[in-house]
Amino acid sequence: MTEHSTGVRPARFAKARGAAVGLGLGATLALSPLAWAQTTPAAGAAIPPAAPLATQQSFAPLVKRVLPAVVNISVTEKPEANAMSDQLPEGFRNSPLNEFMRRFFEQHGGGDPFTPGPFSQEPEDGRRIALGSGFIIDPSGYVVTNNHVVGEAAKVTVILQDGTKYPAHIVGRDPRTDLAVLKIKTDKPLPYVTFGDSGAAQVGDWVVAVGNPFGLGGTVTTGIISARGRDIHSGQFDDFLQIDAPINRGNSGGPTFNLDGQVIGINTAIYSPNGGSVGIGFAIPSSLAKPVIEQLRAHGKVERGWLGVQIQQVTPAIAASLGLPNDHGAIVALVSHDGPGARAGIEQGDVVLSFDGQPVKQLHDLPRLVADQAPGSAATMTVWRDGKSVELHATLGDAPENPRIASASDGPAEAEPADAFGVHFAPLTADVRQELNLSADVHGVVISSVDEGSPADALGLSRGDVVMSIDQHPVRNPDEAAQRLREAARSPQKSALLLLNRHGITQYVGIKLDKGEG
Repeated sequence: MTEHSTGVRPARFAKARGAAVGLGLGATLALSPLAWAQTTPAAGAAIPPAAPLATQQSFAPLVKRVLPAVVNISVTEKPEANAMSDQLPEGFRNSPLNEFMRRFFEQHGGGDPFTPGPFSQEPEDGRRIALGSGFIIDPSGYVVTNNHVVGEAAKVTVILQDGTKYPAHIVGRDPRTDLAVLKIKTDKPLPYVTFGDSGAAQVGDWVVAVGNPFGLGGTVTTGIISARGRDIHSGQFDDFLQIDAPINRGNSGGPTFNLDGQVIGINTAIYSPNGGSVGIGFAIPSSLAKPVIEQLRAHGKVERGWLGVQIQQVTPAIAASLGLPNDHGAIVALVSHDGPGARAGIEQGDVVLSFDGQPVKQLHDLPRLVADQAPGSAATMTVWRDGKSVELHATLGDAPENPRIASASDGPAEAEPADAFGVHFAPLTADVRQELNLSADVHGVVISSVDEGSPADALGLSRGDVVMSIDQHPVRNPDEAAQRLREAARSPQKSALLLLNRHGITQYVGIKLDKGEG
């Protein structure tokens, strides 16, 4: 199996190879630096030297306490999963992380999508054995791991630190957060760990990661929290803790502990240009994981509220085009036909400023706020429309597994090429539509070329982008598109809001028109 070794990836082990593997077995329990006092200097004052508080001599007491609850997960894949050309377990093929892998390689000039290559022993019946990590959260035998570790496995085995093996069944999976809950039957209480508050974790705090890297067995690494709230574009619930404790393939589903021995993260992905750890790992924070795990235990699935809109970040250029005082909020790019948002009166181009009394400051605030509500819940939203705030009331639906977003607009009229501000427009003919593989509901004009050094070039517009509307007005032909840009350039903002379809994705972009001549 060919393995690609660049990009953010689930932390799973590759197929065994003939080359020798350097054995770094056992816990890496090195002496840690001093813990320092936290002081906040007055404005304009020099930062004073920190004073040492205490010396952490060893992580051994913590590890001894939590290690028995960390388990290895052995997954026997279904034969059809091993026969797939991309060699991905079905659960991972359909996961947001796999889609992120595909986009990452496209954006960085890579070849095929990343193949995670779980650690595999030579199969006797054509089935591959994949190894991952997990941890026990209840003495009766509930185990947490990653969804992409188990997928839709034919057989799952949980292996304790003492080598005891238990058959497990999958209680529930949630591809959107990449979490899964297993259950094993036991006639005695099992060691378990509890969740801590990831919201209280700070950048610079010590963490301990435990898992099954490279199929070697229970291994401990230490490090610090490098960043919080990381968005790696794997899905709408991205809010990862970034840690520098070495995380490698096979660590997927393993816990990240704080110094109190509480789980504050679930190791899920790594960034690696070479297939191994480079000190950039990502863990699902416990604050996000806990409610999902509770629902999986209780119902086997996660019920989330659904608004039925596709949104994107409000950039400064978009904010200026809409007359917003700042770039907070989430702009609605598409509204699902007859979805909860459409029934509530949400329109394409609305900027959602608050939901159910909570401010929407960043793009991912809105999906989380909506998902936290139960289907059927009523919610009030404040949106920015036509230069003013508008209050809307919605009744949320039940989030589908694969929600379809649809839009409709008038068909284009035939026209000759036209240009403005370095953008050259052409009609969206049947041949062009077929060449760009556009759906029937995409209408507008196509960009045939962009002048080097123009505002559009600086923004990244390119040949093949379809301009659907300019400043919320649908464009039907090249002349109309060029004229809309010229009108926008004469406005006080000297900017325009473009609704584009790029490679099948509908999104807004703001373009400054204070340079060049239309």
